[in-house]
Amino acid sequence: MIAENIQISKTPPPPYYAVIFTSIRTEVDEGYGEMVDQMVELAKKQPGYLGQESAREGLGITVSYWESLDAIRNWKMVSEHLFAQRTGREKWYSSYKTRICLVERDYGFGLED
Repeated sequence: MIAENIQISKTPPPPYYAVIFTSIRTEVDEGYGEMVDQMVELAKKQPGYLGQESAREGLGITVSYWESLDAIRNWKMVSEHLFAQRTGREKWYSSYKTRICLVERDYGFGLED
């Protein structure tokens, strides 16, 4: 069964950047879902934000797309995002890794434009 709200981000023609956040959660769940929702909504308002995709089945992977490295740097420094990062390290994640990549090419199948 495919959920109706699942979709692949519609990104512009490359080049653009992808931030890949891979994480392993702790057992603590208090406030996590609310913070994720807040960060998604806040990221959408940031200049240079292009979209996001996320999946969790034990290992969590979130990929956000950005126009530039400056847009990524600016998002990283948003005070609410800094608070979420700190809380994540203290409470919600046992480990994580962030990777920043230049997307030079993309293509797909079955995507509505």
